[in-house]
Amino acid sequence: MTDPTVRQALFQAAQTLAPSSDTARLDAEVLMAHALGCTRTDVLLRHMDAPEPAGFAALVARRTCHEPVAYIVGTQEFYGLELAVNPAVLIPRGDSETLIEVAQRALEGRPPARILDLGTGSGALLLAALSIWPQAVGTGIERSDAARVVAAGNALRLGLDARARMQPGDWTRPGWAAALGRFDLILANPPYVEDEAALEPGVRDFEPASALFAGTDGMADYAVLVPQLPELLAPGGVAVVEIGWQQGAAVVALAQAHGLAARVHPDLAGRDRAVEMTFCHNISLGKPASDH
Repeated sequence: MTDPTVRQALFQAAQTLAPSSDTARLDAEVLMAHALGCTRTDVLLRHMDAPEPAGFAALVARRTCHEPVAYIVGTQEFYGLELAVNPAVLIPRGDSETLIEVAQRALEGRPPARILDLGTGSGALLLAALSIWPQAVGTGIERSDAARVVAAGNALRLGLDARARMQPGDWTRPGWAAALGRFDLILANPPYVEDEAALEPGVRDFEPASALFAGTDGMADYAVLVPQLPELLAPGGVAVVEIGWQQGAAVVALAQAHGLAARVHPDLAGRDRAVEMTFCHNISLGKPASDH
């Protein structure tokens, strides 16, 4: 009996993955590319009639247990950058690119010199911003030692390590921001999931809980972080934080209570995704998703 071809293996893998994944065929193709050490395009154009590579079945088996594809292959693309990821960091998602788009509009014509990423994880937001503004330098704050290793490695691989400093910090502890100074752009994707929220198994069972959950209403980290932003934001600067789709009004109200003007912006699906904050006299004039 001859070994199955890549084409046959992909067909079988897609059937196997269908009960546990809404993107079964895509998952199979990405895993096949990883097993072959090539791009997904190369799989489809050049390798379909080649023998199934050793190890592909094991990758599929991991995916059937809901392990995220990004953790299996060890990388995830974000804003055109290929980032290394592992279970120490959240997997960067396309929805979070909204923060970068909002920042670009808010700072059009006045590029930031100093950028701060609070809870940098894989470094996705900071490194994307540094790739856009080549004259900027940035600091990524991260309380997890393992996550900081990932972020620093990504900065090095992308050639951004000379401009990106990854350092320990925990905004729930007094004095964490001492000597940081002020920043023209602050980015943050803090934990904002309710403790009892129903999550997909791939998120619940594999991604770091400390980067996901934030109390019974998902607001615990905002309640600590947002009041500290005025001390970190430079005059004319902009802070952009990610939110859950039902948290816009609460985060805006929190920002306003601490002297910041704020507005909500949607992601590509039209759901509230980011809150832009500035000192009251310089809120940007971009079209908001909604006014709260």
